[in-house]
Amino acid sequence: MSFRLAAYAVCVRDGRVLLVRAVPAAGEPLWSLPGGKVEHAEDPFDAVTREITEETGYDAVVEELLGVDSRIVPSAERTVPGGPEHQNVGIFYTARITGGKLRPEPNGETDAAVWTPMDDVAALRRSSLVDIGLALARTRPPTGHVDPVPTGGLIQH
Repeated sequence: MSFRLAAYAVCVRDGRVLLVRAVPAAGEPLWSLPGGKVEHAEDPFDAVTREITEETGYDAVVEELLGVDSRIVPSAERTVPGGPEHQNVGIFYTARITGGKLRPEPNGETDAAVWTPMDDVAALRRSSLVDIGLALARTRPPTGHVDPVPTGGLIQH
């Protein structure tokens, strides 16, 4: 089984959420929250602000820890054909944009960054991470945990 620790930002402003369009090596692009892999010896708190800057051009500050999500992606549902099962542990934060200029990630794994009206999110082909992050931001559960988001249709791993 492969494993990844990642940190994600939920940035909401004026009824819109900041999303990035991930371009996987295989398969169709899908919308996600800014964020990604925590590098070796990196604090997730620092990783999330680094990822926001890399993927969107914005500078940001973390405001609140929302929670942690751990999910197993079965090998049959991986974007890498024939890959092993994969565990993703995601740490979700709210973040506030403090500066910078919105732009796509140069030569990266995302090709667009946009402020999306909350009402439009349900119609997007997106990562389940979007739904998890928005559920955490909306409900702010004391345990920092929300029920798993079923995948299929517009919602992917």
